[in-house]
Amino acid sequence: MPQRIVAGNWKMNKTWPEALALVAGIHESLEEVPADIQLIISAPFPYLHSLSGILEPRISLAAQDCSAHSYGAYTGEVSASMLLSCGVQYGIVGHSERRKYHGESEEIVFEKAKRLLEAGIRPIYCCGESLDDRQQGRAIEVVLKQLELLMGLENTLLRQIVIAYEPVWAVGTGITATSQEAGNMHAEIRRFLSAKGALVAENLSILYGGSCNADNAKELFATPNIDGGLIGGASLKAADFISIACSYEN
Repeated sequence: MPQRIVAGNWKMNKTWPEALALVAGIHESLEEVPADIQLIISAPFPYLHSLSGILEPRISLAAQDCSAHSYGAYTGEVSASMLLSCGVQYGIVGHSERRKYHGESEEIVFEKAKRLLEAGIRPIYCCGESLDDRQQGRAIEVVLKQLELLMGLENTLLRQIVIAYEPVWAVGTGITATSQEAGNMHAEIRRFLSAKGALVAENLSILYGGSCNADNAKELFATPNIDGGLIGGASLKAADFISIACSYEN
């Protein structure tokens, strides 16, 4: 069975004192979260090393991005090996905001994922369609195209990846895909992965991202093929983040 995951992506939010207060709030309510739920916090780069020393063991640490280069004269970039040395266990690549604002191509996203895998860090590989793509009936085609390069990986590496489906039209807008819309896309992704064998397709976690919050998480998480969430704004309040993590029906 896929690992059930709730990952909070803080994006460019929280000063360091605010980040400490948020972590403290999450720790206070951690016992409420079912033991089989993998919690992940994806914090801004400057906080990663310090957070790795204070997070409870059951909370994994993620970076919000990674360089496509291993090292060198790339001012402002952060390499996978640097992230590993700061205690990072997961790394987000291909987030819609990176694709939109930084023009990241499928090739760049894939290279970033490979750098993370080489360092022993698990990529959270984002994919998703625009509103125009969905309205024109291209949603499935666009999403599967974004995952195509992954199919060239050996199965041992592919099994290390977590996929996050985030319809671009729902990211940060307050609009959420219906559970049926999200579930259908997750099913298509899993069907696509089945070309690499049942062991990969049936055990790889596919998260939903796109205005997932404390009000809709229970319905989304009860939908077949949705294995958790990549949470944006709702992860910035400890009570909301914990509530989402407790939304699974056992």
